[in-house]
Formats: sequence, C-alpha cells, structure tokens
Amino acid sequence: MKIAGATALVTGANRGLGLAFARALVERGAARVYAGARDPGSVTLSEVVPIKLDVTKDEEVAAAARQASDVTLLINNAGIAKFGSFLADGAIEDTREHFEVNLVGPLRMARAFAPVLAKNGGGAIVNVLSVASWINSPLLATYGASKAAAWAFTNGLRIELEGQGTQVLGLHAGFIDTDMTREITTPKSSPETIVKETLDALERGDRQVLADEVTRHVYRGLTAEQPVYLSAFSRPPA
Repeated sequence: MKIAGATALVTGANRGLGLAFARALVERGAARVYAGARDPGSVTLSEVVPIKLDVTKDEEVAAAARQASDVTLLINNAGIAKFGSFLADGAIEDTREHFEVNLVGPLRMARAFAPVLAKNGGGAIVNVLSVASWINSPLLATYGASKAAAWAFTNGLRIELEGQGTQVLGLHAGFIDTDMTREITTPKSSPETIVKETLDALERGDRQVLADEVTRHVYRGLTAEQPVYLSAFSRPPA
C-alpha cells in the first residue's frame, strides 16, 4: 500500500493519535484525507476534509461510506479507554461501552467500507489495537478485553478480505502520549513515532506492526515457558 496518492479516512481524527495519522498522511502525499469526528467542527487540520462520524451510529457510518466513496485506506483509530477492574462498580456498563466503540465500531466501518475498497482496487485497513490485546491488569481490564476481541476481529477480517486484495494491518502499541493517557505516569511513546512505524509497515505490506519496545517485549513473552499473559503487565527493564 503506497501512501502517496492514496485517499484515506481516519476515524477519531480530531486529536491524539488520529490527528497524528491525518497529519502524517498529508505530509506523505495522500491525495485526500477525510478526518472523521463526532463533531467535525473539532477538526482543526486545514488540509483534511472533516466528516461527521460516530462509529457507534449505523446511519453516520453509512453516510460516511457514501461521502467518502473514493477511499483506498481506512484507519480505524477511534476508541475509548476507561480505568477499572472487572470487579469494580460499573464494570458491566464499561464493558458494553468498550466493546461497542472498540470492537463493534471497527466492524461497522469494515462492513461499510469493504465494498468501497474493493471497488477502488483493494486498498488497506489499519486497525488500532494495543499491547493490551495480549496482556491485562486491573488498571485497564475491560478495555483490554475489548482490544483482545478487536485483535481476533482483525485476524479474521484479514483472511476474509484477502480475496479482494485488501491489506489488513493490526497496530499494537503500549501507552501513547495523548489526552487519553494523561493520568498515567508511566513512560509513553509519542503519537508521531507510532504513526511513522505504522505507515512504514503499511507500505512494506506488513500485516502486523509492533510499534514500540514495550509491545515487542510482551509479544516475545507470549510463548515463554511462563507466558507473559499469566501475570499483570509490567514494563521491560530499561
């Protein structure tokens, strides 16, 4: 997948990682970048096309697919993260909300845009996942469960869209320095670093990108004698 000349849609593009994706796509020569946001007025990047898009609303996703019918690259970035354990008050409600945004949202987008991508030559989908796809802790328990489900969805979608020539790339990363993680004091990667790693992987034709050392450390531990997911997440030694 080549970025130069592509037409991209980024969900949740008004801030944080989504804004970094939109800016980088413009800088790399994308022909057009649609910036999806619940409030399109919150999109401040002048080089993009704001589009009203709440990934939890069927009608807005369908409208986006009609408006952005020239898309060749879909970046499913929109997501939420709430703190709390599985046994905390409100965990049931938080689980439903996490799954609706972090799993069903990308599923809605994929169902709406797969025919668009097929019509436009195949293109690519990037799903923003997490190191929490593989390892969990009471800090982000229900969030991690939703990202684990989104990883399974990504792997299945990749196989399902292979026949139409659509590249599906899963992005795994640890904490990123955005508004979403402002209350977390652990070291974080910059959004720009994560975006660069992801777009480079996309252009190489990769199917998965481990965008920081924390994620690579966890991934290596998945098949260890004592698999890393059997204990709470801890950062690798410096």
